[in-house]
Amino acid sequence: MTQPSRTAIESALAQYRDPYTGTDLLTSGCLRSLDIDGGHVRANIVLGYAAGGVTGGIAQMLKVAVENVEGVASASVSVRWQVESAPAQGSIPALHNVKNIIAVASGKGGVGKSTTAVNLALALAREGARVGVLDADIYGPSMGLMLGLPEGTRPQVSNGKAFVAPQAHGVQVMSMAFLADENTPMVWRGPMVSGALLQLLTQTAWDDLDYLVVDMPPGTGDIQLTLAQKVPVTGAVIVTTPQDLALLDARRGIEMFRKVNIPVLGVVENMAVHVCSNCGHSEHLFGEGGGERLAEQYGVDLLASMPLSMMIREQADAGRPTVVAEPECQISMIYQDMARHVGARIAARAGQGSGMPNISISDD
Repeated sequence: MTQPSRTAIESALAQYRDPYTGTDLLTSGCLRSLDIDGGHVRANIVLGYAAGGVTGGIAQMLKVAVENVEGVASASVSVRWQVESAPAQGSIPALHNVKNIIAVASGKGGVGKSTTAVNLALALAREGARVGVLDADIYGPSMGLMLGLPEGTRPQVSNGKAFVAPQAHGVQVMSMAFLADENTPMVWRGPMVSGALLQLLTQTAWDDLDYLVVDMPPGTGDIQLTLAQKVPVTGAVIVTTPQDLALLDARRGIEMFRKVNIPVLGVVENMAVHVCSNCGHSEHLFGEGGGERLAEQYGVDLLASMPLSMMIREQADAGRPTVVAEPECQISMIYQDMARHVGARIAARAGQGSGMPNISISDD
């Protein structure tokens, strides 16, 4: 049997273009090893983002591609993923046991930011990542309710020094709502709010997180500045609706993150279209294409365009967001796709793909 050509095998592997990184596996450095032993080929692929939902399918496609190369009798292709820490802004030290911090922000309230944050976190966890959620909306914390944690939930304290974050649906959660009465308003000035945020973040014993999703309050105020100056943020996700007023405020949010050197990972457009449950008629109640224009204007990705759906609201209110309530539905698939895009953008910042593959060839 003819010895298979290494170049031909590499070419077969390079035919697969990762839809989340936009590059082939060789260019991105995901091919970690390639062993050729006569007609038997073993390839080891490592993606830089949580992708548990797609690795099996990728491995099967690559196996078929390699086995179609002349001289290859059999191929074994392993595809796994590994999340690394990406750089944060300035020289802010990393947070212990947290690899990457994702700020989910909006210029104004009422655009579905918290719903996006919770479903993003759950989607990342469903891909296999270790994920936490920090409810940074001190004045209006909602993560406990959205994740189905019962009223009166309180975090345990470890060694009298740190909070142990409660868990819901496999995600670690920390919120001011766990430390105060549900009906007591936080009548605090800015410095107190900023101090509370830092305490929640640094005095919680996060358990080896790949991603910590921070649900930000709307606007560009004290908490946003505190986050930018004292918290190592990997990147921000901006949430908006297609409405002109929301887009105007979203632009301010993007500009703020740019000024403080926090990269914007992309834009999520909520309430993009409403489909009548009775007749199926589609209508753009808040305008059309606004999120896409915003993303294009700032040179970032449109991570997702979500419909205006009663189901999303009802499931979040019931403590079982869409990703866990109906994991196989179309809306959940959009959230999963969004999570992989966010992870891929972070992987690019972490330098995934800068390395060269280790290739060994045996003529045995």
